[in-house]
Amino acid sequence: MFSIIGIVVVFGSIVAGYLMEHGNIKVLLQPAELIIIGGAAIGTVLIANPVHILKQMIGGVAGVFGSSKYSTQRYIDSLKMMYELLQKARKEGLVSLEADIEDPEKSSLFSKYSDFVKNHHATAFVCDTMRMAVSGGVEVFDLDQMLDTDMEVHHHEATQPVSGLTTMADSLPGLGIVAAVLGVVITMGALGGPPEEIGRKVAAALVGTFLGILMCYGLVGPLAARMGKMADEEHAYLLVLRVTMIAFLKGVAPIMAVEIGRRTVPGHVRPSFNAVEEACRGAKEAPAAAAAAATG
Repeated sequence: MFSIIGIVVVFGSIVAGYLMEHGNIKVLLQPAELIIIGGAAIGTVLIANPVHILKQMIGGVAGVFGSSKYSTQRYIDSLKMMYELLQKARKEGLVSLEADIEDPEKSSLFSKYSDFVKNHHATAFVCDTMRMAVSGGVEVFDLDQMLDTDMEVHHHEATQPVSGLTTMADSLPGLGIVAAVLGVVITMGALGGPPEEIGRKVAAALVGTFLGILMCYGLVGPLAARMGKMADEEHAYLLVLRVTMIAFLKGVAPIMAVEIGRRTVPGHVRPSFNAVEEACRGAKEAPAAAAAAATG
């Protein structure tokens, strides 16, 4: 939502200032210049990036216009889920998690957290880690190093579309100059004609430079920056899951492992200690209440 508001503010401010100086808005409407700049910019992206990055880029740009997936409530739910998972492992043993981690979508534990299951990478991140813990034979330190490598690889993949879009943004001012030079060439060919005709062609050429710079710094560049922040948000989320699991595997009690994970949550979305404790207490009391109802 804020991305849409920002785009409206950028273009609205420029148009408003132009009109305040009694500019003719029709002069800025140059479809040919836009085709030259936009088409060439898209071409540079197609040249520089393979198909899978292009798909990620399209998905990333679409995601910019939505709200952040990693809200405070999302972290509370994820920490509550981790508490349930680790508490089950502590009471019944790590082997008891096999059914849950082998098929998360059918797991009675994971199925309560649909947002987590829909995030296939996060689901695989947790399940594969706990699968390694169940199988044994891997030291906790080595497992932590493996998770660090996994996160680094994933973050690199997540930032590749950002780099591609940034490259496109960097090319736009130059492509604007190309459009302007072509406009000057056309203007030179019209010398000797009516002055007003030459004036229109010069204005069209200058609009090319204007559009290239505006699209770079007012649209594509900020979109790339926002996509980069989205990748950082996902990296931070995985870090919370990682430190929670590693703390538990080092022998820390589930509730303390969750607290260690909570301290890793970025400050602007970090839930309070009481909120997480209350959520975990509710997860702990729910099975007891269900058992009491069944016996009653």
